[in-house]
Amino acid sequence: MIAVMMKEINEFLYSIIAYLVIGVFLIGVSIVLWVLPETSLLEYGYASMEPLFSIGPYLFMFLIPAITMRSFAEEKRSGTIELLYTLPLSSRAIVMGKFLAASSLVFFSLLPTLVYYYSIHQLGNPPGNLDTSGIVGAYFGLFFLGSVFASIGIFSSSITENQIVAFVVGVLLCFISYEGFTTLAHIDLWDSWAYYIEYFGIMFHYNAMSKGVIDLSNLTYFVGFIMIMLLATHYSLEARK
Repeated sequence: MIAVMMKEINEFLYSIIAYLVIGVFLIGVSIVLWVLPETSLLEYGYASMEPLFSIGPYLFMFLIPAITMRSFAEEKRSGTIELLYTLPLSSRAIVMGKFLAASSLVFFSLLPTLVYYYSIHQLGNPPGNLDTSGIVGAYFGLFFLGSVFASIGIFSSSITENQIVAFVVGVLLCFISYEGFTTLAHIDLWDSWAYYIEYFGIMFHYNAMSKGVIDLSNLTYFVGFIMIMLLATHYSLEARK
């Protein structure tokens, strides 16, 4: 598993895609935080990192499937998937290794944004007038969200040999998982069931963690969602052997 993870990370490092994804993410966040008049902290006059945690899911929704689209699709197209199967590794270990590599890239994408935290921390009046505990919880939420999207992207890559198809399916599944249940719950048909429908969506749990609420139910939801997607990927690969 570790060998697969390191192999994937090395391929990311030697590929321009990883640098483009991290660069686009940081540029997108910078524009929202400092440039756009509607969200610029310099215009807003309030020390908050809320714009990062609002725009982050939508950036990840497109960028993470761009990273993971080649995970299995390229292996199948080039025929190297057969070489992976000859290694003394189970399909689950291979899937987990690829997932951990993608999650590592999510972590490294978020790491540079700590510069924004320091800048906003210093711009506060007085300096340090910032809800640090809430920001820590929101960072955890965004990391788990990115990891969920990574698991969805890997699953999408496992069901096709075409990277573009894997990307499109990944973006679609990420969008439905994040926004779909909340949108469905807001239709005036469900009455008391609306809360439970929304509860199944990622947005419900991400919004809770974005407020700094790190509780067992939210963590269990994210971990459970990831495990379901990784198991689905495992069975998809097993069916094609």
